[in-house]
Amino acid sequence: MGTSVDDAGAAAEFHTFFEAHYAELARLAHLLTGEADAADDLAADALLALWHRWDRVRAADHPVAYARGVVANLARTRIRSAVRERRRIALFWGPRGAGEGHGADGPDVPAVVDVQGALRRLPFRRRACVVLRHAFDLSERDTSLVLGISVGTVKSQTSRAVAELQRLLGPDTPAAQVRVAVAAQRSGGIR
Repeated sequence: MGTSVDDAGAAAEFHTFFEAHYAELARLAHLLTGEADAADDLAADALLALWHRWDRVRAADHPVAYARGVVANLARTRIRSAVRERRRIALFWGPRGAGEGHGADGPDVPAVVDVQGALRRLPFRRRACVVLRHAFDLSERDTSLVLGISVGTVKSQTSRAVAELQRLLGPDTPAAQVRVAVAAQRSGGIR
């Protein structure tokens, strides 16, 4: 299957886009999935999909938002697949007759929950909203464009995500510290 982009100018333009945004898209994939190994693959898959639709992407009002949306969709698909796989494994290897009252005493909750661990525990949409808003400094409008949801949904999901992160990180963690901790993932904590 060939691409619809054949001219050298479009190839050069895509190469420039690739060089400028690959690392950012890989960081976004890492923050959304929590899997450092998968981040590069997801970013590469997203850029391959963008190349195949490059005429449409470069004509878009916000090509970077379009690219972030592709990464978010690929990350969502990967997370769903992983959840389904974990469920299949649990059903296969779980004790027979396990059900209500037959499970473990409770989860082994560590004394200190790091930000990435807490982010992984958030539902995908909340995680995506808080990551895009605070780790990537996107506006509410830009976040809504990336995720294909309304600005109001971005506001509510971000607020709920910050509240949940506060709960996960400890009751003494103010919302401002949660935002700073998520923003710190932008450079030092990821790559």
